Amino acid sequence: MSLARELDAPIIEEGRYNAVMLHVMKRHPDSICASVTRIDAEVTRQGASLLVRYGVSGNIAALQVPTPAVASRVDRLWQHTCCEVFIQGSGGAYYEINLSPSTQWAVYRFTGYREGMTDVQVNAPIITLSVDTDKIELQARIDCSQLPGLSGNRCRVGVSAVIEDRAGGKSYWALAHAPGKPDFHHADGFVIELEA
Repeated sequence: MSLARELDAPIIEEGRYNAVMLHVMKRHPDSICASVTRIDAEVTRQGASLLVRYGVSGNIAALQVPTPAVASRVDRLWQHTCCEVFIQGSGGAYYEINLSPSTQWAVYRFTGYREGMTDVQVNAPIITLSVDTDKIELQARIDCSQLPGLSGNRCRVGVSAVIEDRAGGKSYWALAHAPGKPDFHHADGFVIELEA
């Protein structure tokens, strides 16, 4: 087993507020990369934290996995292998959170569907990664206390992933896809409901 980073203890445990449920993601038909056979995700909310885990199964050696780097905020992570979380509280505003296997990250706020995008300054998500020959597991703990509109509110969540292979082909994964090209911002993808 070849591990880029081994988890000392799982970030996700049985939630006090929301039980952990396994969600199997769907590949968008426009995907080119066929090296991934399955992606599952777990999402729960514990107090002010959102906890997520992605399990990517397939021919991991054929994937372009970003190498570990200093955990820092970086734009355009979604152009390569990247896990994403979309979360919406009350109202039309929502957040996009990019989580790279490199441990780099970014958080954006939108006032409406793909409108009013701004960077959000938050505590860095805690990202851990383990890599094996047939599976990558990425876990993250996201502090939502600095995201206005989420604290104390029920929220809707969408999880998605862009997976790139070594030839540059990409596959697009989400819990649900709207008609047309891959669009993780579309409300059809926000299918998980979490209590505060």
